[in-house]
Amino acid sequence: MLRLPLDAFMASSTRPRLVENTFRLALTGTPGTGKTTIAALLSKEGFVIVTIEELAEIAGALGEVDPVDNAHPVDLDLLCDYLAETWESAPSSPILIDGHLSHHLPADAVVVLRCDPKTLRGRLENRGYSAAKTEGNLEWELLGGAWNEREGKAPWVEFDTSDESAEAIVADISKWISDGFKPAGPEAEIDWIARMDD
Repeated sequence: MLRLPLDAFMASSTRPRLVENTFRLALTGTPGTGKTTIAALLSKEGFVIVTIEELAEIAGALGEVDPVDNAHPVDLDLLCDYLAETWESAPSSPILIDGHLSHHLPADAVVVLRCDPKTLRGRLENRGYSAAKTEGNLEWELLGGAWNEREGKAPWVEFDTSDESAEAIVADISKWISDGFKPAGPEAEIDWIARMDD
């Protein structure tokens, strides 16, 4: 996919900007939670979208396709070392990093998309995922996925995409950003295991 230079992208935009300050926002979550759909909508709000695969390829951190799960492994250490050098200053436009490993990168804030495992199963099966790949992703979602890998002090927030429209999620993300990335509070954390007990 070809992308315009950041300055050309923002100069060509006639829409009001979502944010005045620039930052890097990681958009993470289990495959099938809606990251790419949300990213596409946020691009219309002034975000430059970059995928973790694109970054890894530029950094020389993208491995060959794994025949077991048909995915490219990413050398996160190599990628983070590369980004530490290239991301020393703030971006010229707000950047959204789309990918289920993006929470490992040096982002200024993290959005975690979640989905009820029952709903997620259907989404993954519709994608043609193998039974093993589906179960692995469902387990990761059930156990909290990215939350268990949280590092650093960047603000995090999560949104349940099970029943909400993509537009409603984007509106919530926009509100969180415009509110200065304020934490939603511990009661806002999604716990699928606890919900199963209810």
